[in-house]
Amino acid sequence: MWQTFKQQYLIKFWSPTPAVIAMGILSVYFFGLTGSTWAVTGEFTRWGGHLLQMLGVDVQNWQYYQLIKLKGTPLDRVGGVMIMGMFAGCFAAALWANNVKLRMPQNRIRIMQALVGGIIAGFGARLAMGCNLGALFTGIPQFSLHAWFFLVATAVGSYFGARVSLMPFFKTPIKLKKVSKSTKLTQNASRTRRHFILGMLVFFGALASAMFLMFDSPRLGFALLFGIAFGLLIERAQICFTSAFRDMWITGRTHMAKAIILGMAVSAIGIYSYLQLGMSPKILWAGPNAVIGGLLFGFGIVIAGGCETGWMYRAVEGQVHFWWVGAGNIIGATMLAFLWDDIAEPMATSWDKINILNQFGDIGGLLLTYLMLALSFAFMLYWEKRFFARRALKAQPQSKSQTETKTVSTLAKETV
Repeated sequence: MWQTFKQQYLIKFWSPTPAVIAMGILSVYFFGLTGSTWAVTGEFTRWGGHLLQMLGVDVQNWQYYQLIKLKGTPLDRVGGVMIMGMFAGCFAAALWANNVKLRMPQNRIRIMQALVGGIIAGFGARLAMGCNLGALFTGIPQFSLHAWFFLVATAVGSYFGARVSLMPFFKTPIKLKKVSKSTKLTQNASRTRRHFILGMLVFFGALASAMFLMFDSPRLGFALLFGIAFGLLIERAQICFTSAFRDMWITGRTHMAKAIILGMAVSAIGIYSYLQLGMSPKILWAGPNAVIGGLLFGFGIVIAGGCETGWMYRAVEGQVHFWWVGAGNIIGATMLAFLWDDIAEPMATSWDKINILNQFGDIGGLLLTYLMLALSFAFMLYWEKRFFARRALKAQPQSKSQTETKTVSTLAKETV
């Protein structure tokens, strides 16, 4: 019984759709129990602020840090504790599956992609006041209009990012290695067992820490618990919003994108219920910052190869490329904080914060949100069908008349 459970749920990858729906449900209860939305880049920006303070830079007067409240340490903030829980959950899940191994970038181009793409994505995310989580996955269920602006802009930005990433400059050279005989694939059983035990120690240690925090600060205890759960889900199901956007444009696959839409649909009704009980939604400026931030974010995550959820679980798996993506995210977010004083008014703060429920009424706003989610899902179905239909058309052999015409044309050119 235990071996079956272990193989099925702790070692094998999980199906993305149920995992994303579970993420949507958990994000609802995270909001209800902590009063915060599931987001990460705001906390990463604070980490950048702390690093600057360690270097002697006074960032307390920066408007952005006053806005997002640079107080305390990551250990006494809901966002900081939640992210630590996510790393613990990701690490435990990766160890269970023996998926932790140091993997270096294949060349310098990949490092450049990771760092530059991460900086662009981090800058764009904080310009829009959120990433694929805060400004999209949890932003749309909060009924904030800015999240829809961000969604469309991110899709457009990811399209151009996909086109650029396919350029010859970014292609990794393939090195062929001569071998005299085939190598048998083997797995070190003792290493696998050690990793699994270590994963269990990390998991139960994180759970124990959450229980301990409950006595002193229930909000922080819940934040750590939810972080662990989020981390387990994104690593075991390999949830990456970058793949949702990039794959749609490059391969025509929309499975992950459709799963994310379903997750937001489930989350929306849960958030709506909490709002009816008197909680206040997180509504942000529906201005150029959401559009430009989305464009930059979509472009950056595709160039980097990972979004905020994607780079976190891949980094703890030992993929060094994504360490650079994470560093770039923090650098880009901190750069935005530095420039915020000059761009805040024209780009964001002079624009309205538009709550869809206030504009169309509670029921009307809820129905409109579901209508837009349904249209997004329908677009996924249309795009997938169109993409593969065009691919099949290109793969069809040419007709006899087309072949004869091409042959005659070729002979004529050769004669000339």
